[in-house]
Amino acid sequence: MISAPAGPAVVFDLDGTLVDSEPHYYEAGRRLLTAHGVPGFTWEDHLRFIGISTRETLETLRREHGLTAPVETLLAEKNHFYLELARSGTEVFPQMRKLVERLHAAGHPLAVASGSSRAAIDAVLGATSLDELLPLRVSAEEVPHGKPEPDVFLEAARRLGVSPADCVVIEDAPPGAEAARRAGMRCVAVPYVPAHATDPACTGADLLFPGGQREFDAQKAHDWITGLRAGL
Repeated sequence: MISAPAGPAVVFDLDGTLVDSEPHYYEAGRRLLTAHGVPGFTWEDHLRFIGISTRETLETLRREHGLTAPVETLLAEKNHFYLELARSGTEVFPQMRKLVERLHAAGHPLAVASGSSRAAIDAVLGATSLDELLPLRVSAEEVPHGKPEPDVFLEAARRLGVSPADCVVIEDAPPGAEAARRAGMRCVAVPYVPAHATDPACTGADLLFPGGQREFDAQKAHDWITGLRAGL
């Protein structure tokens, strides 16, 4: 049963939004491709997959490079590489940490909805101070379709027991911002890749920090989110 929240529910993307895990994902992908005879995977190659689920990324790489291993095998191998790196520590963006802490203290329903595997989500958050503040998590592997489809966000709203219209999504990439729009949720866009600041999915967000994490301000985002309360 859908109930009225105490304030807007907030659904966070994980990678590139809450934590700077993209360098780990890049290195895991580079190791994976090298192991399968495809050297030379660059950071620029990795950037085009930001915001896309790990499964969809590997399906594309498998097709482009003619890899013969099944996607499930590639997934397991990449997760193995990634988890080794993630457990060594992943930086939480300081202003995002402040925003989570303030929203949690104020009683807003919170969730994480990510294109990563559930094991990766748990490993990353488990190594941070955000672990206990964000226990509700949805992985793209738990729903039929990843971003830009709205499935992960709609499932997060369902588990939180709130209407999609009562949710705000915090995202760093165009596919996630588009997924929020399709879900009927408001969106705060904090582009990880500078060029994404002019992508229509990000410019169409309800609140945009075009400078990304260097410009993101927890107080400004908090005030904007809490200012939505009257409209719920």
